[in-house]
Amino acid sequence: MMDNEVLDFDIGVGVSSGGDVDDDAIDIEHHGLDDDDMLDSPIMPCGISLGNSENYFPNQEEEEEQQDLLDLEPYDGLEFESEEAAKAFYNSYARRIGFSTRVSSSRRSRRDGAIIQRQFVCAKEGFRNMNEKRTKDREIKRPRTITRVGCKASLSVKMHDSGKWLVSGFVKEHNHDLVPPDQVHCLRSHRQISGPAKTLIDTLQAAGMGPRRIMSALIKEYGGISKVGFTEVDCRNYMRNNRQKSIEGDIQLLLDYLRQMNADNPNFFYALQGGTTEDDHSVGNVFWADPKARTDFAYFGDTVTFDTTYRSNRYRLPFAPFTGVNHHGQPILFGCAFIINETEASFVWLFNTWLAAMSAHPPVSITTDHDAVIRAAIMQVFPAARHRFCKWHIFKKCQEKLSHVFLTHPFFESDFDKCVNLTDTLEDFESCWFSLLDKYELRDHDWLQALYSDRRQWVPVYLRDTFFAEMSLAQRSDSINSYFDGYINASTNLSQFFKLYEKALESRLEKEVKADYDTMNSPPVLKTPSPMEKQASDLYTRKLFIRFQEELVGTLTFMASKAHDDGDLVTYTVAKYGEAHKAHFIKFNVLEMRANCSCQMFEFSGIICRHILAVFRVTNLLTLPPYYILKRWTRNAKSSVIFDDYNLHAYANYLESHTVRYNTLRHKASNFLQEAGKSLYTCDVAVVALQEAAKTVSLAMNKEVRRTMANGHFKETSSVTDGKRMCCNEDCQQDVPAQPEDEMDKKINQLRNELELANKKCEAYRTNLLSVLKEMDDQKLQVSIKVQNIKISLKDNL
Repeated sequence: MMDNEVLDFDIGVGVSSGGDVDDDAIDIEHHGLDDDDMLDSPIMPCGISLGNSENYFPNQEEEEEQQDLLDLEPYDGLEFESEEAAKAFYNSYARRIGFSTRVSSSRRSRRDGAIIQRQFVCAKEGFRNMNEKRTKDREIKRPRTITRVGCKASLSVKMHDSGKWLVSGFVKEHNHDLVPPDQVHCLRSHRQISGPAKTLIDTLQAAGMGPRRIMSALIKEYGGISKVGFTEVDCRNYMRNNRQKSIEGDIQLLLDYLRQMNADNPNFFYALQGGTTEDDHSVGNVFWADPKARTDFAYFGDTVTFDTTYRSNRYRLPFAPFTGVNHHGQPILFGCAFIINETEASFVWLFNTWLAAMSAHPPVSITTDHDAVIRAAIMQVFPAARHRFCKWHIFKKCQEKLSHVFLTHPFFESDFDKCVNLTDTLEDFESCWFSLLDKYELRDHDWLQALYSDRRQWVPVYLRDTFFAEMSLAQRSDSINSYFDGYINASTNLSQFFKLYEKALESRLEKEVKADYDTMNSPPVLKTPSPMEKQASDLYTRKLFIRFQEELVGTLTFMASKAHDDGDLVTYTVAKYGEAHKAHFIKFNVLEMRANCSCQMFEFSGIICRHILAVFRVTNLLTLPPYYILKRWTRNAKSSVIFDDYNLHAYANYLESHTVRYNTLRHKASNFLQEAGKSLYTCDVAVVALQEAAKTVSLAMNKEVRRTMANGHFKETSSVTDGKRMCCNEDCQQDVPAQPEDEMDKKINQLRNELELANKKCEAYRTNLLSVLKEMDDQKLQVSIKVQNIKISLKDNL
């Protein structure tokens, strides 16, 4: 952090000290940086002498005598072996008194340019330089606190002809309060990390400890924070610099690896940011995506997580993968990044580069850590994507920001969790949140206020209208399911990274292959006689089917009641027996066979909820409409064969079409009866109309038998006008003489039999074709599974 060296500064205005100097000493250097702009490191005295007496050289056996000398107050004529010794003496005096020091000015010899005079001052000497030249070319984003107050306290030393340095001026008085002994270690000139402390930090950092835990260990080791000699900020900066040096030193390994991967497979994508070139390894971010990651994104890129877990100071790798969820609910990889620079511009570059690698298809939703810089970059690159903050990270940060509340109030954590996760409406959350703040007197807590202002990006009740591929709304913490958990840890360095990275890829692939195998070869156990359950078992992957099955079985404890009928749109309330106050509301479009539930589980997870399934049960809808079957959750999610499994079940199609017709007629009739029953007269009219309708329907049923096909369309053959009938062909406008009834019926029956036979043949051909295609796809999957298993076994043997 602070090396033992003299730092020369050439900004600002200083005052040269008086005293006798050589005639040729005309060059003056001024050192006037603010206390926050410099890093002074005190140097222990090499030698001190008093006046014209003998020189004194301290050693370890004379510590008490040395301490007496260090307790001296400066005075004119005090002699030092070197300039560094004078500086260290004044800094030691300043530590004892309670102020920070810095170098203010120096004078050089005209003869050889050597420094012959120095002035050390209180860090609050002078005033901040507000010269326009210093600030006009750079924007000051975080203005620093004014620390200079014009203090006159100083120590001036000059070189004697003998080579010794003598005190030529000393001003003792300060115009500000001095710092008490227990706070002196916070002053800049007294903050230094000793050699033993650096060794201990290096050891603990390599073991995966963060700066906070390391500081706790140092405080315990040295017996107090004031005896450590530096702050947690210094420790954090030292650790960051260590990590930065390590990354820059090993960056060539990363570039060599990426170049080799690209040479082996041109579809392997990698990019270096901006000015970073293969010959310049000092700056810039790095991104790469292997061919599988790019292919998987085409199937499952609807929701993405940018996992920045490894970006914290706790880890030695500034590593951040892009991940998603496959059709088995497993984490999959969409690319990786090494984040060297964490600016907004760097993240904008990274997201644009990732988007280019993924064929420029932005996701529907993206989840990241609660970070303002990342948020700003996402708003630029993914303006249409729904951005969510990881709730797990927020809960973890809450434990840090509100540690005093957690310790004082044991039930706060439970109340906070219920407020966030168990509120079903926006109104419920708002009410619960402010009740929580009042209960624990947190209305004025700045961090909670900022968290509340971002509530639409992390509280579940605000996010349920967007797809995030979550398995359930009941999950207490939608934590980032890190792809590399269990492989990369806090002690992983770059030289170890690639081996662990490839091991993680192999392991994740093996798990995906195993899930594919189980889905194809282990039929699930059905729990109901419902055709819908059988249909879902043939379509979904094993894990997703089990999740759907939970919802289907869950409908047995729910009752659906019609609340409002608006013709084609009917509203139902669904609740458990005896829990009407916890009812969910479902709006059901009869004609489209589409329902929307107030829980919004389908919108959030892509899995239909038990509340909608309860409505389907009471409306006799026995199979899932295609709208509720997302291909990304099916066993054919990655299939290259495009066909609809849903249409493979003729019986299921019949049940659904029959249900649609039945519901349509029932709602039309219900509206008719409500209007007709308002008076006796309208009731009589309705009865007559129903009788006429019955006759019309009976006639239509007879005509249904006489339908035939012409040019691919059904046409009536019973329309007879003046002993003639129209030709079946629409393009033919001539009249055809009517044939005798018996002959016409015979011809119709013949055509009908031929049509039924043709339909059966077509259905058989279609079924056989789809069966062959499905079998080919299954064989392809089985071969893929065997190949991957062979590869894994070979690598294990090696």
